[in-house]
Amino acid sequence: MLELHDLTRRFGALTAVDHVTFGAAAGEMVGLLGPNGAGKTTTVAMIAGLLPPDSGEVRIGGRRLGGDTDPLKSRIGLVTQDLALIDGLSAAENLQFFAALYDLDRQASKRAVAEALDLTGLTERARDKVKTFSGGMKRRLNLAAALLHGPDILLLDEPTVGVDPQSRNAIFENLETLKRRGTTILYTTHYMEEAERLCDRIVILDHGRVIADDTAQGLSKLVPAQNLITVALENAPDALLADGLHALSGVQRVETAPGVVRVAVTDLASTMPAVLQWFTNRGLKYQHVSTERASLETVFLALTGRALRD
Repeated sequence: MLELHDLTRRFGALTAVDHVTFGAAAGEMVGLLGPNGAGKTTTVAMIAGLLPPDSGEVRIGGRRLGGDTDPLKSRIGLVTQDLALIDGLSAAENLQFFAALYDLDRQASKRAVAEALDLTGLTERARDKVKTFSGGMKRRLNLAAALLHGPDILLLDEPTVGVDPQSRNAIFENLETLKRRGTTILYTTHYMEEAERLCDRIVILDHGRVIADDTAQGLSKLVPAQNLITVALENAPDALLADGLHALSGVQRVETAPGVVRVAVTDLASTMPAVLQWFTNRGLKYQHVSTERASLETVFLALTGRALRD
Protein backbone atom coordinates (compact mmCIF):
# COMPACT_ATOMS: atom_id res chain seq x y z
CA MET A 1 0.00 0.00 0.00
CA LEU A 2 2.83 2.44 0.89
CA GLU A 3 6.30 2.23 -0.68
CA LEU A 4 9.32 4.50 -0.34
CA HIS A 5 12.12 4.02 -2.88
CA ASP A 6 15.48 5.76 -2.37
CA LEU A 7 13.75 8.81 -0.91
CA THR A 8 16.27 11.66 -0.52
CA ARG A 9 15.91 15.26 0.63
CA ARG A 10 18.65 17.85 1.18
CA PHE A 11 18.59 21.26 2.82
CA GLY A 12 21.69 22.99 1.52
CA ALA A 13 24.70 20.94 2.60
CA LEU A 14 22.59 18.84 5.00
CA THR A 15 21.15 15.55 3.74
CA ALA A 16 18.13 15.14 6.01
CA VAL A 17 16.83 11.96 4.33
CA ASP A 18 19.35 9.76 2.56
CA HIS A 19 18.05 7.09 0.15
CA VAL A 20 15.33 5.83 2.51
CA THR A 21 13.55 2.68 1.35
CA PHE A 22 10.81 0.76 3.15
CA GLY A 23 7.15 -0.12 2.76
CA ALA A 24 3.93 -0.98 4.59
CA ALA A 25 1.18 -3.37 3.55
CA ALA A 26 -2.56 -2.89 3.92
CA GLY A 27 -3.54 -3.41 7.56
CA GLU A 28 0.06 -3.15 8.76
CA MET A 29 1.31 -0.69 11.37
CA VAL A 30 4.94 0.35 10.93
CA GLY A 31 6.74 2.30 13.65
CA LEU A 32 9.16 4.99 12.50
CA LEU A 33 11.73 5.64 15.23
CA GLY A 34 14.87 7.71 15.44
CA PRO A 35 16.73 10.28 17.56
CA ASN A 36 16.04 13.99 17.19
CA GLY A 37 17.21 15.12 13.76
CA ALA A 38 17.15 11.61 12.29
CA GLY A 39 14.88 12.63 9.40
CA LYS A 40 11.52 11.29 10.60
CA THR A 41 9.49 14.48 10.16
CA THR A 42 11.01 15.18 6.74
CA THR A 43 10.19 11.63 5.66
CA VAL A 44 6.57 11.97 6.80
CA ALA A 45 6.28 15.35 5.02
CA MET A 46 7.43 13.76 1.76
CA ILE A 47 5.01 10.84 2.14
CA ALA A 48 2.19 13.34 2.71
CA GLY A 49 3.17 15.22 -0.45
CA LEU A 50 3.93 18.38 1.54
CA LEU A 51 7.61 18.34 0.64
CA PRO A 52 9.03 17.21 -2.72
CA PRO A 53 11.96 14.76 -2.60
CA ASP A 54 15.20 15.66 -4.35
CA SER A 55 15.28 12.10 -5.65
CA GLY A 56 13.44 8.83 -5.13
CA GLU A 57 9.70 8.37 -4.95
CA VAL A 58 6.69 7.57 -2.81
CA ARG A 59 4.20 5.04 -4.17
CA ILE A 60 0.64 4.60 -2.91
CA GLY A 61 -1.12 1.47 -4.05
CA GLY A 62 1.58 1.02 -6.67
CA ARG A 63 1.20 4.54 -8.15
CA ARG A 64 3.82 7.25 -7.81
CA LEU A 65 2.82 10.27 -5.72
CA GLY A 66 3.26 13.30 -7.93
CA GLY A 67 3.35 16.11 -5.38
CA ASP A 68 1.17 18.51 -3.44
CA THR A 69 -1.78 18.54 -5.88
CA ASP A 70 -1.80 14.83 -6.76
CA PRO A 71 -5.28 13.29 -6.20
CA LEU A 72 -3.52 10.29 -4.62
CA LYS A 73 -3.15 12.44 -1.51
CA SER A 74 -6.84 11.84 -0.84
CA ARG A 75 -5.88 8.32 0.23
CA ILE A 76 -3.71 9.71 3.05
CA GLY A 77 -4.75 10.90 6.51
CA LEU A 78 -2.27 12.98 8.52
CA VAL A 79 -2.33 13.38 12.30
CA THR A 80 0.20 16.05 13.22
CA GLN A 81 1.90 16.46 16.58
CA ASP A 82 0.50 20.01 16.80
CA LEU A 83 -3.25 20.08 17.34
CA ALA A 84 -5.14 21.33 14.27
CA LEU A 85 -8.37 22.31 16.03
CA ILE A 86 -10.47 25.46 16.51
CA ASP A 87 -11.11 25.91 20.24
CA GLY A 88 -14.17 28.14 19.78
CA LEU A 89 -16.08 25.50 17.80
CA SER A 90 -17.68 22.33 19.08
CA ALA A 91 -16.23 18.90 18.30
CA ALA A 92 -18.85 18.29 15.61
CA GLU A 93 -18.32 21.75 14.09
CA ASN A 94 -14.58 21.13 13.91
CA LEU A 95 -15.14 17.89 12.06
CA GLN A 96 -17.72 19.50 9.74
CA PHE A 97 -15.12 22.12 8.88
CA PHE A 98 -12.53 19.47 8.01
CA ALA A 99 -15.12 17.46 6.07
CA ALA A 100 -15.71 20.56 3.93
CA LEU A 101 -11.97 20.80 3.27
CA TYR A 102 -12.11 17.20 2.08
CA ASP A 103 -14.96 18.27 -0.24
CA LEU A 104 -17.48 15.85 1.26
CA ASP A 105 -21.11 16.61 0.44
CA ARG A 106 -23.67 17.22 3.20
CA GLN A 107 -24.82 13.61 3.49
CA ALA A 108 -21.32 12.13 3.34
CA SER A 109 -20.08 14.74 5.83
CA LYS A 110 -22.84 13.93 8.33
CA ARG A 111 -22.12 10.22 8.11
CA ALA A 112 -18.32 10.66 8.34
CA VAL A 113 -18.55 12.99 11.35
CA ALA A 114 -20.82 10.57 13.22
CA GLU A 115 -18.53 7.60 12.48
CA ALA A 116 -15.37 9.49 13.50
CA LEU A 117 -16.93 10.67 16.76
CA ASP A 118 -18.13 7.14 17.51
CA LEU A 119 -14.73 5.57 16.80
CA THR A 120 -12.90 8.02 19.06
CA GLY A 121 -15.51 7.86 21.85
CA LEU A 122 -16.53 11.51 21.59
CA THR A 123 -20.17 11.22 20.51
CA GLU A 124 -21.51 12.43 23.85
CA ARG A 125 -19.27 15.52 23.67
CA ALA A 126 -20.06 16.36 20.05
CA ARG A 127 -21.81 19.65 20.90
CA ASP A 128 -19.24 20.80 23.48
CA LYS A 129 -16.67 23.42 22.54
CA VAL A 130 -13.15 22.10 22.10
CA LYS A 131 -11.76 24.65 24.58
CA THR A 132 -13.50 22.63 27.34
CA PHE A 133 -11.75 19.39 26.32
CA SER A 134 -8.85 17.77 28.10
CA GLY A 135 -5.56 17.27 26.27
CA GLY A 136 -6.38 13.63 25.67
CA MET A 137 -9.80 14.41 24.22
CA LYS A 138 -8.24 16.95 21.85
CA ARG A 139 -5.77 14.32 20.68
CA ARG A 140 -8.64 11.93 19.96
CA LEU A 141 -10.52 14.64 18.05
CA ASN A 142 -7.34 15.41 16.12
CA LEU A 143 -7.30 11.74 15.07
CA ALA A 144 -10.99 11.86 14.16
CA ALA A 145 -10.37 14.80 11.80
CA ALA A 146 -7.83 12.73 9.84
CA LEU A 147 -10.32 9.88 9.31
CA LEU A 148 -13.26 11.74 7.79
CA HIS A 149 -12.40 10.93 4.18
CA GLY A 150 -11.72 7.23 4.85
CA PRO A 151 -7.97 7.21 4.11
CA ASP A 152 -6.16 4.00 3.18
CA ILE A 153 -2.97 5.28 4.82
CA LEU A 154 -2.75 7.06 8.18
CA LEU A 155 0.37 9.01 9.13
CA LEU A 156 0.73 9.76 12.84
CA ASP A 157 3.41 12.09 14.20
CA GLU A 158 3.69 11.43 17.95
CA PRO A 159 -0.09 11.35 18.53
CA THR A 160 0.07 10.67 22.29
CA VAL A 161 2.39 13.46 23.45
CA GLY A 162 1.22 14.89 26.77
CA VAL A 163 -1.90 12.74 27.20
CA ASP A 164 -3.04 10.79 30.26
CA PRO A 165 -2.84 6.97 30.34
CA GLN A 166 -6.59 6.50 29.80
CA SER A 167 -6.64 8.69 26.68
CA ARG A 168 -3.47 7.04 25.40
CA ASN A 169 -5.06 3.62 25.77
CA ALA A 170 -8.19 4.87 23.98
CA ILE A 171 -6.05 6.06 21.06
CA PHE A 172 -4.33 2.66 20.96
CA GLU A 173 -7.71 0.94 20.76
CA ASN A 174 -8.76 3.28 17.93
CA LEU A 175 -5.62 2.44 15.97
CA GLU A 176 -6.02 -1.29 16.50
CA THR A 177 -9.60 -1.02 15.19
CA LEU A 178 -8.35 0.80 12.09
CA LYS A 179 -5.71 -1.89 11.53
CA ARG A 180 -8.39 -4.58 11.60
CA ARG A 181 -10.28 -2.59 8.97
CA GLY A 182 -7.23 -2.71 6.71
CA THR A 183 -5.81 0.80 7.22
CA THR A 184 -2.06 1.10 6.71
CA ILE A 185 -0.54 3.08 9.60
CA LEU A 186 2.85 4.77 9.88
CA TYR A 187 3.43 5.61 13.54
CA THR A 188 6.17 8.01 14.63
CA THR A 189 6.90 8.04 18.35
CA HIS A 190 9.63 8.46 20.97
CA TYR A 191 7.83 6.06 23.32
CA MET A 192 9.44 2.66 22.81
CA GLU A 193 6.74 0.80 24.74
CA GLU A 194 4.12 2.17 22.32
CA ALA A 195 6.04 0.89 19.31
CA GLU A 196 6.50 -2.53 20.93
CA ARG A 197 2.80 -2.82 21.74
CA LEU A 198 1.32 -1.51 18.50
CA CYS A 199 3.67 -2.00 15.58
CA ASP A 200 3.98 -5.05 13.36
CA ARG A 201 7.35 -3.80 12.14
CA ILE A 202 9.76 -1.07 13.20
CA VAL A 203 11.99 1.10 11.02
CA ILE A 204 14.80 2.97 12.77
CA LEU A 205 16.28 6.06 11.12
CA ASP A 206 19.56 7.67 12.07
CA HIS A 207 21.36 10.50 10.25
CA GLY A 208 18.72 10.25 7.52
CA ARG A 209 19.34 6.56 6.76
CA VAL A 210 17.45 3.37 7.57
CA ILE A 211 19.67 1.46 9.97
CA ALA A 212 17.16 -1.26 10.92
CA ASP A 213 13.85 -2.62 9.60
CA ASP A 214 12.34 -5.64 11.35
CA THR A 215 9.88 -6.83 13.97
CA ALA A 216 10.64 -5.96 17.59
CA GLN A 217 11.72 -9.57 18.17
CA GLY A 218 13.93 -9.50 15.08
CA LEU A 219 15.54 -6.23 16.17
CA SER A 220 16.47 -7.73 19.54
CA LYS A 221 18.87 -10.05 17.70
CA LEU A 222 20.93 -7.05 16.60
CA VAL A 223 22.39 -6.53 20.08
CA PRO A 224 25.08 -8.89 21.41
CA ALA A 225 23.20 -9.80 24.59
CA GLN A 226 19.68 -10.60 23.47
CA ASN A 227 18.42 -12.05 26.77
CA LEU A 228 18.80 -11.41 30.48
CA ILE A 229 18.64 -14.13 33.15
CA THR A 230 17.95 -12.83 36.67
CA VAL A 231 18.66 -15.27 39.52
CA ALA A 232 17.51 -14.51 43.08
CA LEU A 233 19.56 -16.58 45.54
CA GLU A 234 18.56 -17.94 48.94
CA ASN A 235 22.03 -18.33 50.41
CA ALA A 236 24.25 -15.90 48.56
CA PRO A 237 27.52 -15.00 50.33
CA ASP A 238 28.22 -11.35 51.06
CA ALA A 239 30.84 -11.28 48.32
CA LEU A 240 29.78 -13.56 45.48
CA LEU A 241 32.63 -14.29 43.10
CA ALA A 242 30.91 -14.76 39.76
CA ASP A 243 34.04 -14.68 37.62
CA GLY A 244 33.47 -18.24 36.47
CA LEU A 245 30.16 -17.27 34.91
CA HIS A 246 31.96 -15.07 32.40
CA ALA A 247 33.78 -18.11 31.07
CA LEU A 248 30.59 -19.94 30.08
CA SER A 249 29.87 -20.03 26.36
CA GLY A 250 27.22 -17.48 25.36
CA VAL A 251 27.56 -15.28 28.45
CA GLN A 252 28.13 -11.64 27.52
CA ARG A 253 27.90 -9.82 30.84
CA VAL A 254 27.42 -10.57 34.55
CA GLU A 255 26.12 -8.12 37.16
CA THR A 256 25.88 -8.89 40.86
CA ALA A 257 23.87 -7.24 43.63
CA PRO A 258 23.05 -8.44 47.17
CA GLY A 259 21.22 -11.75 46.66
CA VAL A 260 20.77 -11.25 42.92
CA VAL A 261 22.83 -12.13 39.84
CA ARG A 262 21.96 -10.89 36.35
CA VAL A 263 23.48 -12.70 33.38
CA ALA A 264 23.20 -11.30 29.83
CA VAL A 265 23.37 -14.06 27.21
CA THR A 266 23.08 -14.34 23.44
CA ASP A 267 20.89 -17.46 23.32
CA LEU A 268 18.60 -18.36 26.20
CA ALA A 269 17.85 -21.98 25.30
CA SER A 270 21.49 -23.08 24.97
CA THR A 271 22.99 -21.01 27.80
CA MET A 272 20.45 -21.03 30.64
CA PRO A 273 20.97 -24.71 31.70
CA ALA A 274 24.72 -24.13 32.04
CA VAL A 275 24.17 -20.93 34.04
CA LEU A 276 21.82 -22.63 36.51
CA GLN A 277 24.16 -25.63 36.79
CA TRP A 278 26.97 -23.23 37.69
CA PHE A 279 25.00 -22.09 40.74
CA THR A 280 24.06 -25.67 41.70
CA ASN A 281 27.69 -26.85 41.51
CA ARG A 282 28.64 -24.18 44.05
CA GLY A 283 25.85 -25.02 46.47
CA LEU A 284 23.98 -21.81 45.74
CA LYS A 285 20.20 -22.31 45.91
CA TYR A 286 18.02 -20.02 43.85
CA GLN A 287 14.50 -19.09 44.91
CA HIS A 288 13.46 -17.29 41.76
CA VAL A 289 14.63 -17.21 38.15
CA SER A 290 13.26 -14.84 35.50
CA THR A 291 14.19 -14.11 31.92
CA GLU A 292 13.58 -11.22 29.54
CA ARG A 293 14.73 -10.37 26.03
CA ALA A 294 16.41 -7.12 25.09
CA SER A 295 13.84 -4.33 25.08
CA LEU A 296 13.28 -2.11 22.09
CA GLU A 297 14.80 0.75 24.06
CA THR A 298 17.97 -1.31 24.59
CA VAL A 299 18.15 -2.06 20.87
CA PHE A 300 17.47 1.56 19.95
CA LEU A 301 20.24 2.88 22.19
CA ALA A 302 22.66 0.21 20.97
CA LEU A 303 22.04 1.18 17.34
CA THR A 304 21.85 4.97 17.65
CA GLY A 305 24.09 5.67 20.67
CA ARG A 306 23.32 7.02 24.11
CA ALA A 307 24.52 10.60 23.69
CA LEU A 308 21.79 13.25 23.70
CA ARG A 309 21.35 15.05 20.38
CA ASP A 310 19.76 18.42 19.66
